[in-house]
Amino acid sequence: MEYSGVILGIVIGTLAAIVYSLRVLVLMERRIARIDSHIEALVLEVLRKEEKIIAEEDKIERLLGAKSPKAKAKKPARKKAKKK
Repeated sequence: MEYSGVILGIVIGTLAAIVYSLRVLVLMERRIARIDSHIEALVLEVLRKEEKIIAEEDKIERLLGAKSPKAKAKKPARKKAKKK
């Protein structure tokens, strides 16, 4: 009967360790979620800036009268077969 107190202490200690580990996991998950939201905000900001830059490039190309890069890409002409 002397060992029952030791076993009870071990069980309570193990349960306390599990609860503490779960607390740490929850805190880490919240921190990761916050980091993820910050990364998403940065990506959206970069996309907005990139769209502005592309719009400015298109505007400059229209003002200069240059063709857009899409229009510049042409298929190569087919070679005619020589008759013998």
